[in-house]
Amino acid sequence: MLEMKVPSPGESITEVEIATWLVKDGDYVEKDQAIAEVDSDKATLELPAEESGIITLKAEEGDVVEVGQVVCLIDTSAAKPAGGASAPAAEAPKAEVKEEPKKEEAPKAAPAPAATYATGTPSPAAKKVLDEKGVDASQVTGTGRDGRITQEDAVRYAPAMGTAPVTGNRSQSEKKMSALRRKVAQRLVSVKNETAMLTTFNEVDMSAIFALRNEYKDAFKTKHGVGLGFMSFFTKAVTRALELYPDVNSMIDGDYQVKFDYQDISVAVSGPKGLMVPVVRNAENLTFRGVEQSIKDLAIKVRDGKITVDEMTGGTFTITNGGVFGSMMSTPIINPPQSGILGMHNIVERPVVKNGQIVIAPMMYVALSYDHRVVDGRESVGFLVAVKEAVEDPLNLLMGGDAKKALEL
Repeated sequence: MLEMKVPSPGESITEVEIATWLVKDGDYVEKDQAIAEVDSDKATLELPAEESGIITLKAEEGDVVEVGQVVCLIDTSAAKPAGGASAPAAEAPKAEVKEEPKKEEAPKAAPAPAATYATGTPSPAAKKVLDEKGVDASQVTGTGRDGRITQEDAVRYAPAMGTAPVTGNRSQSEKKMSALRRKVAQRLVSVKNETAMLTTFNEVDMSAIFALRNEYKDAFKTKHGVGLGFMSFFTKAVTRALELYPDVNSMIDGDYQVKFDYQDISVAVSGPKGLMVPVVRNAENLTFRGVEQSIKDLAIKVRDGKITVDEMTGGTFTITNGGVFGSMMSTPIINPPQSGILGMHNIVERPVVKNGQIVIAPMMYVALSYDHRVVDGRESVGFLVAVKEAVEDPLNLLMGGDAKKALEL
């Protein structure tokens, strides 16, 4: 009998949550088959079976288990059932389960006539409705458990008091947030409480990037197998700006400011489990093709749930693109312990003045949120202006005057 323990998904992670069992108790599993999805506070990972055999689950969905704890047993001596048929031993509990509802039907059919503490007591939501209507709870009959007055009971009583009847579906549901979502919530609150976060804005003319993409995107895709998107231009613009304003590429560690000689750019990617921020390592050394390929590879891993904790830690600056969802302007929140995040937004054709003439141009608002404890106003504004300059003149500031060479065509 093999005991399967929770492996360590990464440094500093001591516990995970069983998000979903992908198999049932008593199933036959193959070696390396994904048997569960587990949530840490940084990522959702698959748990593969270490050997083949009949599995016995030792934890429930939603349980928080420590790294190294046994979560299931695998009987490696069990033979694989022919045609997927269940073993006879597994059928006995099924017969017992059928008897259970019959035993419970008696109390359901004959509710206890005696009142309980809940009888006539409104829930908090129901009490709020009754208080607003000036209704005494004793006038309402509760249909909840043990006669408790639910919110629906209070709302249904309203028409009798002369108010307009309530129509339509008023159901609600709840589900426990994943460990990842709970950690994100905790981190976001801590950022607001523990940093002096400010945001500065600017707008960029995307005409030059549009022209370069229209001219070279087909050849780029044909040669490199990836698209020439906006992210490579903005990533290159950010690495250039970080070299000019290194305080933005730093973090606070106690009483010290730590400045980085490299630029690991975290890129916000939307996935099935929520927003992830995988890291493009040493982005300052990558070509346009290198940036596009790295972002594509990381995005695929996020989409397929294959991203690792190591691939999402250690970034020095973050780029997020709310424009893909239609956002016109926002104040992005810092990804701790970083000191800055660039927010991109949607591109809208707007009238602008060029050379004394009003023309139509594709414009984008950009935002830089920064930690004012380490980044002064001069550096923050200068950084965003440097990004604007590079995006509006990519040929000279990002490509060295030779687009074909920069794009490796």
